Amino acid sequence: MQAVLRANMALLAIIALCCLTEAVLQGADWHLWGSPIWRGQAYQYGAFWAGLLHGWQPNYTLQPLLMFLTYPFLHIGALHLFGNMLALFWLGQIAQKRMGTWPFLLLYLISALGGGLGFGLLSGNPVPMTGASGAIFGLLGAWTFWDWQSRQKAGVSLWQATWPTLGILIGLILFNLANWAWQGGMLAWETHLGGFLAGGAFSALWSIYARRLPKTRS
Repeated sequence: MQAVLRANMALLAIIALCCLTEAVLQGADWHLWGSPIWRGQAYQYGAFWAGLLHGWQPNYTLQPLLMFLTYPFLHIGALHLFGNMLALFWLGQIAQKRMGTWPFLLLYLISALGGGLGFGLLSGNPVPMTGASGAIFGLLGAWTFWDWQSRQKAGVSLWQATWPTLGILIGLILFNLANWAWQGGMLAWETHLGGFLAGGAFSALWSIYARRLPKTRS
């Protein structure tokens, strides 16, 4: 257990920060400390507002930039947090084991940035966007690329390597459509798409870079 914890310290730190943020806001909601207005203020200053990329007046000078970094740590409640953290723990372990700590953190960051950019460019919704799902879909994009790459390395034809990946993509599209309908159109699919593309592209580029690194013995 200790070895698992040490190997996943970066991942667990991200999860802990997300959980701590939501715990503080939950406590404020329940009048245990602070004020119930804390959640609204957190969203106002830390959520992703697409309008800030299209001429809205920010609350502070750097908000249009910093919201790319702050929105993944905010969630709309315990259920939203729980679902995201389960997915993050599963996919994050795969990514960190495959890439190492610092490349994993870079993948997570780029996926979150891609998710924010996707929402900012594609969404006209005035409602703010929160949650780690953009980064999570980036990890899913990386996993999808690695899954395709492993089949290609096995020596099968390009079609045999690709058709299962097409099935995964169709499944993800149907998953997002179902959730979009269930949530009454409030699902930030733009974030999922942006994160998925960013994570997949980064993992492909990192794979090329890693092959050029000198081989060392431990």
